[in-house]
Amino acid sequence: MSIKVVATNRKARHEYEIIETIEAGIVLTGTEIKSVREGKVSLKEGFAIIRDGEVWLMDVHIAPYRHGHRDNPDPRRPRKLLLHRREINRLLGKVQEKGWTLVPLRMYLKNNRAKVELALVRGKKKYDKRRAIAKRDAERELQRALKRYR
Repeated sequence: MSIKVVATNRKARHEYEIIETIEAGIVLTGTEIKSVREGKVSLKEGFAIIRDGEVWLMDVHIAPYRHGHRDNPDPRRPRKLLLHRREINRLLGKVQEKGWTLVPLRMYLKNNRAKVELALVRGKKKYDKRRAIAKRDAERELQRALKRYR
């Protein structure tokens, strides 16, 4: 089982508290999958919504394929995500609660199929972000000190 990571959303780990992750397939056109294989994907502002019992990936930019034709789809068009009904219903119950949202963490190719790792997240407060930065800096200083004494 080969996995090739195409794009990651590093900002999401800083901006949100990740509660749970789930893997979803994604419906793409022919030229879009070729762009994904080239790594021309940006998840920066992406999010997912549940509409009419289906999960849709919004604001994810997949660049037009350079060898494509004039009918290349819109780079930011909504894309359907493939999940089981049970998973959609469970996520719908969580997302309807206040403060919860679905954010793509990474897009990857698994056995030549495009997959998205979705995360159920809650936004961090400013003080939570500062605390995480302080903890990371302290850990870094500790590692430097240990390295000096070896």
